[in-house]
Amino acid sequence: MSAEARPKMIGVLSCSGEAEAEGTLARNAVRLVMEKYRPGITVSLCLPLYLAGDEGERNFAKRFPVIAVDGCEKACAREATSKYSGKVEDTIDIRALLREWGIKDKLSRSHPGELEWELTERVAAEIVKKIDKLIEEGKIEAKGLPEGGDRDADR
Repeated sequence: MSAEARPKMIGVLSCSGEAEAEGTLARNAVRLVMEKYRPGITVSLCLPLYLAGDEGERNFAKRFPVIAVDGCEKACAREATSKYSGKVEDTIDIRALLREWGIKDKLSRSHPGELEWELTERVAAEIVKKIDKLIEEGKIEAKGLPEGGDRDADR
């Protein structure tokens, strides 16, 4: 694939669940990736608009790679992308990550504390790994990524 043909952006469709802390972790991690770790190439897609039929959101996901960041096993972001726009490039299930990391604490969905912010950083690092993998595979153009510093969310 030539450099001109590669997308210069990636969409990240986040869980919008408000009832569980994992939804808050998903949204906060996506914002962190967009604003700090991969600004300029990461675009957040709006799940409620997506589900309501917004053609802009759905068409973006047809044209650009999408990572679905789901809070739980219901996988609303992944399912919506698959149903309305096609293939999801990669997925993250935050509840599964928390189990993998051995997190058993009750997490706050509305008043994030130190643990929630630490987990937000860890989830953001997982998203960055998936973005970097897509860059390495040539599915996204890497031009314009910051070097060093904030380039590595998992430092």
